[in-house]
Formats: sequence, structure tokens, C-alpha cells
Amino acid sequence: MEIRTEFEFELPIGFVDVQGNGHKTGTMRLATAVDELSLINDPRIVQNEAYASILILSQVVTSLGSLAAITPQVIEGLFVADLVYLQALYQQVNEKGLTTFQVACPHCNENHELDLMQLGELNATP
Repeated sequence: MEIRTEFEFELPIGFVDVQGNGHKTGTMRLATAVDELSLINDPRIVQNEAYASILILSQVVTSLGSLAAITPQVIEGLFVADLVYLQALYQQVNEKGLTTFQVACPHCNENHELDLMQLGELNATP
């Protein structure tokens, strides 16, 4: 059985670098225990616990468009919709080992399977 450790994604909006270039597609790897443990004594987290999300994503997002490196500053520069998307993807693949989950439609109340890997496609403009 092959274990999937990397997940390709497409951000709903995309990161815009200082040159104005957009970056939407990327790859996230599964987190390791070392990734989580490395955050324990980081002074940025001591000051603000919410910063842990920025740091962990900067470690596990291995590529984003043509960017040479994914730093905490890159993650800080994401639009909120993209940050929320990556946080949800991180949680799904690391805590549940899945990219799909069940959601109830607010209009018809029927359950549907939602794949986080396709959220970028749902938000794409024609």
C-alpha cells in the first residue's frame, strides 16, 4: 500500500508577490512530529498562539507557483480565503488523512462529499 504524503492544491484566490505575479497552485506535504515540536519554543507563538498556524504552513507548503521558498512572510501575505483553505487542507490531511468530507447543503439539506482539492476550481472565474 502506497502512503500519500504530498497533496497538490489550487488556492481560491492566489498569492500575489511583490512584482504583482500571481501564484495559485502548490503542494503541501504531511506534517511530521518534528514540524509540530519545532513550534513549542518559538517566541512568536509565545507572544501570539495564532501564529503557530503561519509557521506550520510555512513548513509543510513545499511549493507555491514559481516562488523559490515558502516563508512565514509568504503565508502572512495570503488572502484570508487562501489561508483558511490551507488551514482546512492541513487539518484534513494531517488529522484525518483525507481530503474529502461530508457537508450538508444549506438549501436542500442533502449531504454531499466535498473534496478540498477541488475548492480552488469552485472559486475560479470563467
